[in-house]
Amino acid sequence: MSATTTTSGAGLEGVIAGESEICYIDGHAGILSYRGYNIHTLAEHATFEEVIYLLWNGTLPNAGQLGTLKKELSSSGEIAPQVVEFLRANPKALPMDVLRTAVSMLSLYDPQARDMSVEANHAKAVRLMSQTATIVAGFDRLRNGKELIPTDPSLSFAANFLYMLTGSKPDEVMERAFNVALVLHADHELNASTFAARVTAATLADIHSAITSAIGALKGPLHGGANEDVIRMLLQVGDPEKAVERVHEMLAKKVKIPGFGHRVYRTDDPRATHLRVLSEELGKRTGHEKLFLMSKRVEDTVKGEKKLNPNVDFYSASTYYSLGIPIDLFTPIFAVSRMSGWTAHVLEQYHNNRLIRPRAEYKGNPDGMKWIPMPERA
Repeated sequence: MSATTTTSGAGLEGVIAGESEICYIDGHAGILSYRGYNIHTLAEHATFEEVIYLLWNGTLPNAGQLGTLKKELSSSGEIAPQVVEFLRANPKALPMDVLRTAVSMLSLYDPQARDMSVEANHAKAVRLMSQTATIVAGFDRLRNGKELIPTDPSLSFAANFLYMLTGSKPDEVMERAFNVALVLHADHELNASTFAARVTAATLADIHSAITSAIGALKGPLHGGANEDVIRMLLQVGDPEKAVERVHEMLAKKVKIPGFGHRVYRTDDPRATHLRVLSEELGKRTGHEKLFLMSKRVEDTVKGEKKLNPNVDFYSASTYYSLGIPIDLFTPIFAVSRMSGWTAHVLEQYHNNRLIRPRAEYKGNPDGMKWIPMPERA
């Protein structure tokens, strides 16, 4: 990964920071693709396991390759007893804090922790995919006085997560909805967390360190967590008839409405298109249609008043809520999905590594300040 421009910008906006073959975004045309496959194509046809393989390897898997990956994922979810005890001992902690620390702990018990070979790093990526899901689902069960549920090799990644979380195997509709949500969140080019992972990996730190950096960045409210704010706003509104009034109140107070606008997209976020449909379908199916109706009223009002489009977080909020997912797990579940993209970027960074060391545009006095002895200082 090497710098291709010296142009500066606040927050590196518009700056090309490196090269990658993983994800393509055209913010003006509303295009998102993984390895050349449009997000709409993948959302309609792909399983999450196929997307994981695609991100890691650059091609879609054949039947044998997909079967092997599924077996690897289903057999790699067990976490060390010490990590389980850490989860059990911190029931009141924030889930993102728990996830960040638990993922870092995984390296202490990984048999290949110090092996930086291509094969070892791929194996660690597989374990990170599976074990992150175990940590998130397992923490919720443990904090509620229940025990961990091991993965079921007969289930897909999406169905397994919902099973490990709730104790019930989802029906085809719920499984499909969650599968699509995982696909949509899998990667998004050099967002803050992915960039953090690549910067860490570029020092040739281990993959667990790189992923811990990513989770730390995702924890910030300007990156992950917006869908938690969205669902809390909707639940406070409580009724579709009050949604427009609430938006006007927030706009009048210059309060940012969560789930709208994006640093990259200047048109519809293509991921929101699918989540809008899922929100409506699941809402009707689970008795939460009000959430979708409120969301639509909010979207129409914000578009009309501020010309802002919903991003991936807006409709994912009501989608996750309708799936029965606790609100404080929304961001950790983002991490479960994005683990596929994070690990793909770390593996790509290792493959063609160069230390990422940008320069800053200095704005202070450049040099030559006169030393002032202590007694003479004001």
